Amino acid sequence: MKLVRFGDKGTERAGILGADNIIRDVSRLVSDWTGATISDDIISRIRSETLDDFPRIEANTRLGPPVGNVGKIIGCALTYGKHAQEAGLETPKEPMFMLTSRTAINGPFDDVIIPRGGTELDWEAELVVVLGKGGAYIPVEKAMEHVAGYCVGNDVSERQFQLERGTQWTKGKSANTLKPFGPWLVTKDEIPNPNALDISIKINDETRQSSNTGDMVFSVAELVSNISQYLTWEAGDIMFTGTPPGVGYGMKPPLYMKPGDIMEPTIDGLGAHHSKVIAYNEKGEVARTAEFKDGKLIAGKVRIKGVTYNDPESYMLLIRTDT
Repeated sequence: MKLVRFGDKGTERAGILGADNIIRDVSRLVSDWTGATISDDIISRIRSETLDDFPRIEANTRLGPPVGNVGKIIGCALTYGKHAQEAGLETPKEPMFMLTSRTAINGPFDDVIIPRGGTELDWEAELVVVLGKGGAYIPVEKAMEHVAGYCVGNDVSERQFQLERGTQWTKGKSANTLKPFGPWLVTKDEIPNPNALDISIKINDETRQSSNTGDMVFSVAELVSNISQYLTWEAGDIMFTGTPPGVGYGMKPPLYMKPGDIMEPTIDGLGAHHSKVIAYNEKGEVARTAEFKDGKLIAGKVRIKGVTYNDPESYMLLIRTDT
């Protein structure tokens, strides 16, 4: 099952993407997808319903991040050995992780804003794990019982903040809009092995990262279990599991993003999303190429996969495609 949230930022409601690639509003049964509602019991109840009985959402409706009211974001580092090599670092013998501010969360098709003073914005395609059940000191053999599902993530990072401002990696990860994920939460029953998924990202329609989650040094189960030795997981927490090689920082010379650049991460079986990089506005306003009202695209254009869409129907047809 694919869980989606739709509507204006901050007022999203719960939806389901059906096998027919139609998104339906299930908010009469569950108002929003959060840690309190992504339980096995509630998802089983939704499965027992006939999706055709729920209203379709309009074709031009904005999709938000697929989980709301996230308690914490855990970011794993250097989980792909080749990425550690390109960063000039040793592959860790035990998982490295950091806390990231939840205020960085962004929708899967929303703009990404370069932080004020930022000059080295970089991309990181990542598998995102959503926790469906909390716990501490979780045995590795029981870790997957705590997972609700998976999403496509982009751990956008400001490298100057991350590496040159006291080496506090959280500084480079936590600015507003730097954590887009989605476009939906795919429940774990649809993904038998999360460590066997092709993962890639295109920047301005050019593939920059291409790998497989099987190249991770630690499995999803090992990450969930190990991290639980140091903190308590809560339902609705999200874990960015680390990125493969191919980031801009590792290029010679490094390549960083500028306003107008397009990022498109994709993971096999989980879909794809799209973010446009825009400049910071001193007034804190988000400059958009598309205008939304009441969750609907009413003006402007959306450019995805190198194609410009300026009518609502073609826009939603594309974001419904599970690539």
